[in-house]
Amino acid sequence: MMSRTRRLRTEIVDFLSAVGEANTTTILEHVNKRFRWGATMNQLGNVLARDRRFSKVGFDEGTDVGGFRTRVCVWSMAS
Repeated sequence: MMSRTRRLRTEIVDFLSAVGEANTTTILEHVNKRFRWGATMNQLGNVLARDRRFSKVGFDEGTDVGGFRTRVCVWSMAS
C-alpha cells in the first residue's frame, strides 16, 4: 500500500537538501508549484512535524497582508 504523502515527503526531502533551510510558507509554495494537486498548509505541517527526517530549527517572524504579524517555523533536514 502506498502512503498518501509519499510524493510530498520525497519532494520536501529534495527541496530541503537543495536549499538547506526553508520556512513552512516557502516549502508550501514550492510544493504547490511543483505538483498540480498541491497540498494544504495543514497537510504540510503534519508531514513536517511527524517525519523524523525533518527538524524544526527556529521561527521566522514577519508581517502578512494587512500588517498582521506572523510566525512560521523554519525547517531543515535532521542530522
